[in-house]
Amino acid sequence: MSLSCLAPAHPPASTLQLTSHDTANRIGSVVLTCDPTGGTHPKREKACEVLDGVNGDFSRITARHQMCTLIYAPVDVTAVGTWHGKPVSFRATYPNHCEADRDSNDVFAF
Repeated sequence: MSLSCLAPAHPPASTLQLTSHDTANRIGSVVLTCDPTGGTHPKREKACEVLDGVNGDFSRITARHQMCTLIYAPVDVTAVGTWHGKPVSFRATYPNHCEADRDSNDVFAF
């Protein structure tokens, strides 16, 4: 009788639909896939790296050090999809695009 070892299963790929909507009625939307990295996000490798570091928990993202203007032009952002098979639903409002990019460490930089 022979026993074989099973290799550990890789977690399922992560796919997120990211959107932004501002007071000028500009709407942005991209797809981000991680493991493997892909999608339409312009900074997909960085975004996947950031999300890997927080296990897909948007509330745990550490903002990068960057100054932003104090101009108030609210931006609503959302992330919907799956992270390694777990459902993701995130929504936040930032004072402007600069703060959305900074506070998400480029996840919402599109």
